Amino acid sequence: MKRLLIVRRCEPIVRFSCCSVRYGECRRNHAASTGGYAIDGCREFIAEGVEGTGAALKCAACGCHRSFHRRVQVYEVAWDYGSDTSSTE
Repeated sequence: MKRLLIVRRCEPIVRFSCCSVRYGECRRNHAASTGGYAIDGCREFIAEGVEGTGAALKCAACGCHRSFHRRVQVYEVAWDYGSDTSSTE
C-alpha cells in the first residue's frame, strides 16, 4: 500500500510599517539652463538647521532644497509564520 504524504504550506503574514524617511543623492541638474546635464555629486541630504526652521530644508553639503534629493522610505518588515508547517499521514 502506498503512503500518502500531505504537505500543508503556511503562507507567512507580512506586515510593513514605515519607520523613517531619509533623503539620498541630489538630483538637481545644474546645467538645465544651457541644455546640458550636470549634477554636483552630493550623496546624502544633511540638514543645515534644526527641524522646524527654514534652514532644515536646505542641504549643508550642496546648498540645494530638500526636494531635489531622492526620498527613501525605510520600512520595518515583520514576518509571522504559523506554528505547524507540515504534517504527514
